Amino acid sequence: MNLVRRTLEIDAETDARLAEIAAERGQDVAAVLAEAIALLDSIVDPAGFDVVEDRRRLDAFRETGEAVPLGDVKDWIASWDTTDELPRPAPRKIG
Repeated sequence: MNLVRRTLEIDAETDARLAEIAAERGQDVAAVLAEAIALLDSIVDPAGFDVVEDRRRLDAFRETGEAVPLGDVKDWIASWDTTDELPRPAPRKIG
């Protein structure tokens, strides 16, 4: 493998989390970052961004004030593969 030295500036919280993940996995920080980039690359297609759809959803939110709060989504995802799996959260008035 060809290694390249690169200097990154990250905040202390991110650095601490990287170190924690690396220690949990018995890897170095570079390996954790490489896996994170590979995962991101596998799920995000920059060419696939649909600005028109994003604009439509933003306009709908501005009209209705309805959305699914992030906390609801996190709780839903955390419940996956448990005996108490939550139903998909529904949009509601927020803000």
